[in-house]
Amino acid sequence: MNNLIISPSPHRNSDVTTRKIMSLALISLVPAVIAAAVFFGIRALALTAVCTASSVLFEYICRRAMKREQTISDLSAAVTGVILALNLPVTLPFWMAVLGSFVAIVIVKQLFGGIGQNFANPAITARIVLMISFTGSMTTWALPQYWKPGLASDTSVIVNSNTVLTGPTPLVSGDASLMSLFLGNTGGCLGETSALALLIGGIFLMVKKVISPAAPAAFIGTVALLTLVSGGDVMYQILAGGLFLGAFFMATDYATTPVTNKGKIVFGIGCGVITFIIRKFGSYPEGVSFSILLMNILTPYIDMFTKTTPLGALKPEKEVTKNAQ
Repeated sequence: MNNLIISPSPHRNSDVTTRKIMSLALISLVPAVIAAAVFFGIRALALTAVCTASSVLFEYICRRAMKREQTISDLSAAVTGVILALNLPVTLPFWMAVLGSFVAIVIVKQLFGGIGQNFANPAITARIVLMISFTGSMTTWALPQYWKPGLASDTSVIVNSNTVLTGPTPLVSGDASLMSLFLGNTGGCLGETSALALLIGGIFLMVKKVISPAAPAAFIGTVALLTLVSGGDVMYQILAGGLFLGAFFMATDYATTPVTNKGKIVFGIGCGVITFIIRKFGSYPEGVSFSILLMNILTPYIDMFTKTTPLGALKPEKEVTKNAQ
């Protein structure tokens, strides 16, 4: 008779690995990166490459310094780098992008134990740090296809000895057409322009069951509802800014968002409310990053209040009463 092997549950094996999930995440980001290259040129690809390479390098160095198992092969650092790049303007100096990668990987991720242990989204935290530290550079947005002659602009900056025409984002100017917002022919960060590209990536992740639609739907729906109630332009507020980028790629982060469906909905609603308040009443035109970071901090409490009770299990107070009897 063969020996029986006793082990704790779960007993069902799965081929889902961190590397596979991150690979799918990278694939989903390809449309946004392509759109950024189309509208902002080769420098958009260069900035993405700098963020990705520096993120992977910092993770490698960190794991070596801490004498821990290497994790660069799980591709999570690469995903963080790409998402960080999509949160940056194309004119940002490369050294600032590298500093952002350092904040994301070393400070936010590795110092808290690595993947799954960080309490906040690394890319969002890095963006906010850069925004506060280098406000001027982080709020300088190049016009789409700025290298072509004949573009009208009130301002310009020098990037690599070249003059780059800049202008306000649609959330500031309020004069972009809905088609331009949908396709991405507007100024802004690399991943805040093409709603179509982000939508394609988000749908891909949902079809592959990498993310749940609960948080993105609650996030976008809340912003839409509050905008409607306040008399604003619903479609404009949905398509402009980083709402799609945040909803599909950052409000669905496994480590920093709730695990239950109820929790995901609460998280999304909270992000939507904070985003709307900052956009409507705050000094910043965009509030997506701040809203997700604030809700990241509340995630443990959301999990605590929305956790499910296993079938047949007693609630803690009932279990204590039963034991007393």
